[in-house]
Amino acid sequence: MTRPETPTLDRIAGPADLRQMDDTTLARLSDELRSEVISAVSETGGHLGSSLGVVELAVAIHAVFNTPMDKLVWDVGHQCYPHKILTGRRDRIRTLRQKDGLSGFTKRAESEFDPFGAAHSSTSISAALGFAVGRDMGRPTGDAIAVIGDGSISAGMAYEAMNNAGHEGRRMFVILNDNEMSIAPPVGAMSSYLSRLYANEPLARMKSLAEGFESALPAPMRDGAKRARQLVTGAIAGSGTLFEELGFEYIGPINGHDMTQLLPVLRAARARATGPVLIHVCTVKGKGFAPAETSADRGHGVSKFDPVTGAQAKSKPNAPSYTKVFGEALTAEAARDPNIVAVTAAMPSGTGVDILAKRFPARVFDVGIAEQHGVTFAAGMAASGLKPFCAIYSTFLQRGYDQIVHDVALQGLPVRFAIDRAGLVGADGATHAGAFDIAYLSNLPGFTVMAAADEAELVHMVATAAAHDAGPIAFRYPRGSGTGVTLPDRGEVLQIGKGRVLSEGTDVALLSFGAHLEECREAAMLLEYDGISVTIADARFAKPLDMELITQLARHHKALITIEEGARGGFGAHVLQEMAARGLLDRGLAVRTLTLPDRFIDQASPDEMYADAGLTRKDIATAACQALGRDQKIVPLRSV
Repeated sequence: MTRPETPTLDRIAGPADLRQMDDTTLARLSDELRSEVISAVSETGGHLGSSLGVVELAVAIHAVFNTPMDKLVWDVGHQCYPHKILTGRRDRIRTLRQKDGLSGFTKRAESEFDPFGAAHSSTSISAALGFAVGRDMGRPTGDAIAVIGDGSISAGMAYEAMNNAGHEGRRMFVILNDNEMSIAPPVGAMSSYLSRLYANEPLARMKSLAEGFESALPAPMRDGAKRARQLVTGAIAGSGTLFEELGFEYIGPINGHDMTQLLPVLRAARARATGPVLIHVCTVKGKGFAPAETSADRGHGVSKFDPVTGAQAKSKPNAPSYTKVFGEALTAEAARDPNIVAVTAAMPSGTGVDILAKRFPARVFDVGIAEQHGVTFAAGMAASGLKPFCAIYSTFLQRGYDQIVHDVALQGLPVRFAIDRAGLVGADGATHAGAFDIAYLSNLPGFTVMAAADEAELVHMVATAAAHDAGPIAFRYPRGSGTGVTLPDRGEVLQIGKGRVLSEGTDVALLSFGAHLEECREAAMLLEYDGISVTIADARFAKPLDMELITQLARHHKALITIEEGARGGFGAHVLQEMAARGLLDRGLAVRTLTLPDRFIDQASPDEMYADAGLTRKDIATAACQALGRDQKIVPLRSV
């Protein structure tokens, strides 16, 4: 594949080189950098649109500020590809999101130019304020700059941070990257507010002039600039913009792709700021690459693609994804029950509730990047008598944990949690892995916690959740394609707390919770080949546990192995505690609990990540042999 000509970019070893360039050269560098991002992501896949939207901004920030002494914090971090190329990682940019390669987000361990790691949203202002306090208390750090999108700034944490920063009054810079679009079309009053500011282009342009160069203008022009600033900020009416009311000096909006605006404004702000400053920059997601600019999600997440046409590589036909199966099953249940509604936090297509929205748009609520609000909002709907399905990725549901405890579990409200991206997820790495939900939900009194072994089980669990009004209930399922099993015409309501036995043996019992059941089947084949008789059981429930099933497995086998795609302290830990309480560990039974290890696992393919975690079929078979006191070497069969 032919790579773009980048003579200016080729001269860049790090941000210090940008500071030796004139503005015209920096503009040319931006064009080459955009071409390099397109070329690299065409080979790796990844977050293309968000990175293309900040090319000029990344160049301008590094040209104006003294990074890495000045601390640049990218909110979420999924837009950091241009930043990585400019900060000494260009030679590895084509390893993005791959095993042993560059992270798709900012990562402290990767570079001194990544002072704060991220992958969840709305954290940058808080972190930047922390750096500002460190500087003022004598730590060796310079200015703090947070770059946050219009979707991320709608989250409560961002407002908490701005309120605190405004109260502190410390010098710091927040750059609002307003592309009028988060992953889904932005929702809420904040988006409308920013859109109104952007629409007032002539006044906005005069305001940027007034704030940047007001003191250098002749008196008549200076007065006109002041009046323009007053009109935009509302100062005439005795009130400022929202940002100014929070204590920030507000600059903008300015064109984030026009270096003749970006560079002077950033330089003026850096030279003159005494307290917190918010610079409102308007950009276009996917800028400069027509296929991204015109796609529905602006090229947010792409697979490998043709850099000329934008055509993405098509995956081989496969079983439907778990996400799609959930969306269709939920829609089918909603067609039968008008009380079913769905809540998502800026991920309608990612969670599959967009399928429901197409048929019943008034019954789907996208709350934006606001998981805390989304959980309590769902709790309120449950208290009203509706049947809310709160569809949020496992890793993002962590952000609403207090609300799950206080607003849902404590009140026993029947909120249904559909937990996508359970387990290890591949290229997004540790930040997006669904490792902890089994543990953090199973600890809560009155919660019912399920995990789907395959896509047919997922359909049954949607029906079970829809019928369950006795309290909160959750079901988890992985990212990607299902196993290809035949789907039922209609979901069956499962008996709460009852598992199932798929095959019976006498030596060792494999008790699976969730989507690793297929791996357990393959492990059983390895064991049977070596003459070990195996029972395979699907727990279905981590809470309440099927203790009748577990007791039978314990009494009729020499060893019991639990398997789950989650961290320690989850399903296996609950099984051990209940078995100990009932004396089932007093009779020489060998028990092993296979979980994710007590460490974070970096990005790779899901198979590579599970191999790293020690949860392959071979690992399961080896654990069974060791529990039985046998040392034979497990050799994978060709058929498995």
